[in-house]
Amino acid sequence: MTADSKDTSMSEDNTETATAIENSSAMVTDVTSKSAPNVRLSPDALIKEFEASQQKSDLNDIYVGDTVRVGVRISEGNKERIQPYEGVVIAKRHGGIHETITVRRIFQGIGVERVFMLHSPQVASIKVERRGKVRRAKLFYLRERVGKATRVKQRFDR
Repeated sequence: MTADSKDTSMSEDNTETATAIENSSAMVTDVTSKSAPNVRLSPDALIKEFEASQQKSDLNDIYVGDTVRVGVRISEGNKERIQPYEGVVIAKRHGGIHETITVRRIFQGIGVERVFMLHSPQVASIKVERRGKVRRAKLFYLRERVGKATRVKQRFDR
């Protein structure tokens, strides 16, 4: 074989592979154009769409001062269980998918506070045990109180 015959056989192989690649890319574009139009969303619209899909829709109205029972998913090894955490909501922050509540309880004489993201998959359930009657948006003053002084009056109209 001469050098000319090698070049022609290699060029034929290259043209065949190039043609195959063009045909396959044409098929891919045809398939995508038929099944779904290629709509380009702005980054802001894309984020809003994703957040809307992740938000929980079955949440009750939770107010500051309410006593709530939050079911928290705990995974131990390959097992998963739901652990209840009950306390008074002393703060609400943010909004939308980033909404959080701070729940305070007294455990063995020590005040414990936990912050829960309401739309987190770790929060299995939130149940309002009783409504509280308060006149503040944040109940941080409960941190200094001890014993019966930490109680919140009950509200019956909600």
